[in-house]
Amino acid sequence: MKGECNYATGRRKSAIAKVWLRPGTGRVRVNKLDMMGYFNRETLKMIIEQPLVLAGGLDKYDVDAKVLGGGKSAQAGAMRLGMSRALVEIDPELRSVFRKNGLLTRDPREKERKKYGQPGARKKFQYSKR
Repeated sequence: MKGECNYATGRRKSAIAKVWLRPGTGRVRVNKLDMMGYFNRETLKMIIEQPLVLAGGLDKYDVDAKVLGGGKSAQAGAMRLGMSRALVEIDPELRSVFRKNGLLTRDPREKERKKYGQPGARKKFQYSKR
């Protein structure tokens, strides 16, 4: 991770993405793998590229990310937030565009904890009248 680069962290559910952005050719690497080698779904690719498309920098920046925790979908959302934050650091005028598209808002939804006396967070054991 040498050279002039911007760093930001993104989180969603229990996933954390550490994102480094630097001027380049548009290469996106996740955990030292190519993006489609790690996220093998087109929808996740679209989610990740959303900030770059809005900023008009799809082929201007190289992205290196380290993601951990959560599932693939949550990791993609965390990467999107991290990339958005890094791009706003580079160009503060993008803030209003990203804010309008909801890219700077951290999704607060987390998994609800399991309660005692129940099989899950909300589910109850079957009621028996007799």
